[in-house]
Amino acid sequence: MLVNCVKIGLMVAAAVLLGFASQAQHKVNNKAFELMLNNLLDHSVTEIMVPEALKLKQQAVFLDARAFEEYQVSHIADAQWVGYDDFDLKRVSQVAKDQPIVVYCSVGYRSEKVSEKLIAAGYLEVVNLYGGIFEWKNQGHTLVDALGTTEKVHAYNRTWGFWLKRGQKVY
Repeated sequence: MLVNCVKIGLMVAAAVLLGFASQAQHKVNNKAFELMLNNLLDHSVTEIMVPEALKLKQQAVFLDARAFEEYQVSHIADAQWVGYDDFDLKRVSQVAKDQPIVVYCSVGYRSEKVSEKLIAAGYLEVVNLYGGIFEWKNQGHTLVDALGTTEKVHAYNRTWGFWLKRGQKVY
């Protein structure tokens, strides 16, 4: 009897652990992309997946941490450009320190670094969009440019553009 209880307990524990592992593998819709991101990112800030970011769309400020040329090709609607190489906290001076902030870039690396700077500057609710604008588009969500809705996405370069599976790649 005790042996059966231990076996059942171990099976339940294994199922729970497998469930957690299974959930962790589905942060993005492509397992190879997930593996690349897992190794690329430091995971130093809270990460948010696309479905959860969509739920925050009305109350959060979305910040685009890509080059201005990338932002001009397309961005998430109402996102504010803040840049990466030339990021300056003055660009977010009008954002309250307790305002929810979602930072994104192409895949999440540059936005992770900008998120770290925002947190160091005292912003309290900063998250990094895991998989970035590529995953946003890969999951079928809308992007805009100066004229309205667009299918164009700046794919950074041909190597990184490999991870963008939907939309029209622009280099």
